[in-house]
Amino acid sequence: MENIIIAPSLLAADFSRIGEEARRAFASGADWLHLDVMDGHFVDNISFGPAVCAAVRQAVGRGAFLDCHLMIERPDHYFGRFVKAGADLITIHAEAATSVVINDTLQAIRQAGVLNGLAINPATPFEAVETYLPHLDLLLVMSVVPGFGGQSFMPSVLEKTRLAAEWKQNHDSRLNIQMDGGINTQTARDCIAAGANVLVAGSSTFRATDMAEAIQLLRSTRS
Repeated sequence: MENIIIAPSLLAADFSRIGEEARRAFASGADWLHLDVMDGHFVDNISFGPAVCAAVRQAVGRGAFLDCHLMIERPDHYFGRFVKAGADLITIHAEAATSVVINDTLQAIRQAGVLNGLAINPATPFEAVETYLPHLDLLLVMSVVPGFGGQSFMPSVLEKTRLAAEWKQNHDSRLNIQMDGGINTQTARDCIAAGANVLVAGSSTFRATDMAEAIQLLRSTRS
């Protein structure tokens, strides 16, 4: 059984002390830190850009794993700035570009020495990303409509997670399967049972009374 990777979402942190919050996540046992980048075009919200990512990198040091989720219209144009900012993994959206741009961008991210990922929104079918799976380090299955934190988990997306897990097993792949949106101790169990091994959790970690305990509970959740 795979180890479960917990990636608290910085979107739920206190932005008035963002560096301290990033350090708190790793001190509490986080494996990765998830950075939600939103441009106000691809999604109806604006969060932060590469300068904040660079500041977070400076705050946590080189050993911490930064997982940058680009919810933006031009990932091909901007991803390099997040490489320079210190990202370890850059995930782009299948809905944000043509297949040519997706292929080229995924390849360019790897060539820059960074892991790559591809995200799919709840309305996007699994078949839309299946052809890319051999070229991915991570598939992100969104379990809410991207743009804002604090939304409720959509159980209907679990079928895509199961299909990705089946593909992974059939192809003896090391693909990471990540789920993001409405993740807590109840929904984490369903995600893990469906085959996810990376859980993004915002409100249930950063806003928990005891963040370390919340992370441990998520990591130990099993069906």
